[in-house]
Amino acid sequence: MELRKWFENWDLTKLKIKAGVLEAEWEPQEKDREAAWELYVELLTRVATQPLPSRHGDEKVALVSVYSLFEITREILRRKGRDCIEFAKIAIVVLNQIVRPFTAKWHRVELEGGFSNVATRSEFRTDLASLQKDLRNYTRLLADIAQVEDLTELSPDD
Repeated sequence: MELRKWFENWDLTKLKIKAGVLEAEWEPQEKDREAAWELYVELLTRVATQPLPSRHGDEKVALVSVYSLFEITREILRRKGRDCIEFAKIAIVVLNQIVRPFTAKWHRVELEGGFSNVATRSEFRTDLASLQKDLRNYTRLLADIAQVEDLTELSPDD
């Protein structure tokens, strides 16, 4: 299947990837499936994909959890090596185009003490909810790559 079709299936079409890469046949191998499984488990168990009710949780802790996806993904890529290049093609684009804009914006706000402001915390949670939607789609795609049952909707949304 073409990579473009994978993205369409999981509503990740806003990602910008060179046309040639999108048109190429995309067939994940065993190391890609292993890498996808590892990241899938991480995403399913983090605030990156789980609801953060308005009266619970902490914005700074949530930001740190989302930011940790960079190191987690890098570690998976280092351990799996060049044998998970198909996984890398997706993971790197998602980090750079979906996660990085969120963390870059909110890291600066956090450093400047913005989370002490109620309106800023509310805006953060709105942005987080938008990010979570994209990352739940990504999580579904990872389940498909890993060839496992998708448990993304196991818990009800708030």
